[in-house]
Amino acid sequence: MEPGNQTGAYYFYLTELTSDPTMELLIFSLFLFIYLVTILGNLLIIIAVSSDSHLQTPMYHFLSKLSFADICLSTTTIPNMLKNIHTQDQSISYTGCLIQACFVLNFALVESCILAAMAYDRYAAICHPLNYTVIMNPHFCDLLILLSLIISIVNSLLQCLMILRLSFCTNNELPLFFCELAQVIKLACSDTLINYILIYLATFIFGGIPIFGIIFSYTRIVSSILKISSLRGKYKAFSTCGSHLSVVSLFYGAGVGVYISSSIAVFPQTTTVSYIMYTVLPQMLNPFIYSLRNKDMKEALRKLIAKESRLP
Repeated sequence: MEPGNQTGAYYFYLTELTSDPTMELLIFSLFLFIYLVTILGNLLIIIAVSSDSHLQTPMYHFLSKLSFADICLSTTTIPNMLKNIHTQDQSISYTGCLIQACFVLNFALVESCILAAMAYDRYAAICHPLNYTVIMNPHFCDLLILLSLIISIVNSLLQCLMILRLSFCTNNELPLFFCELAQVIKLACSDTLINYILIYLATFIFGGIPIFGIIFSYTRIVSSILKISSLRGKYKAFSTCGSHLSVVSLFYGAGVGVYISSSIAVFPQTTTVSYIMYTVLPQMLNPFIYSLRNKDMKEALRKLIAKESRLP
């Protein structure tokens, strides 16, 4: 195909997770299990938060939105990968690849913004407890969610629309199991300077602001906790942040792994594993982190399961 002829008939080819036919069934079953656990776990979180009056607080409101973003991000990548394994066809159309890259970028940024909003919620609860209900009122929480969605949608659309100006040559093999924006741009045979400038600028602004917000919030939180005289008070304050800190560490730790592997990885398998750690495992583990480390969430899930078991 000639460069610049970017129609729906143009295909990219994704990387196989294994070239061993005997391993295909095992990998298919593993990722199907991960996907089902991700969907079920996050749905339980959403249902528990919406059905339990004790969880009608800003923190759990943000958590339910994080669970929804987890479901969306996993659904954007895993089902197509399972289809490719089943059909043994790693191709994806140009249009399909662009749409997938846009959604992956969008939901990953939504997660980042929601994690920042949750950090601010913990900052308000610990550093300004008397004014907490005033600061984190329902209208402000909804505004933070809406702002996260607008930022994510505008950024992902702008980034993906800029790919339309690129031409692609014969090298159309992506080193991943899904379409990722930076990897797609690497395959272009036209000038990509503007695309990379836009990526770095968007990463600095839209990625840097949530990270700065999280660091600022926890710096103030730690400073406030250290001023508490009793050990019991310090432990109680730290325990309210434990689940969120675990999720933040998992999400951004995996993100750093993706950046490092993309920059210095010699083998494509290394990059693939790092992206699995970023786009698959955090979404599956988040419900377990919040349900196992949070007494209120465990009680809400216990009530929900008990209620369902009593139904005829």
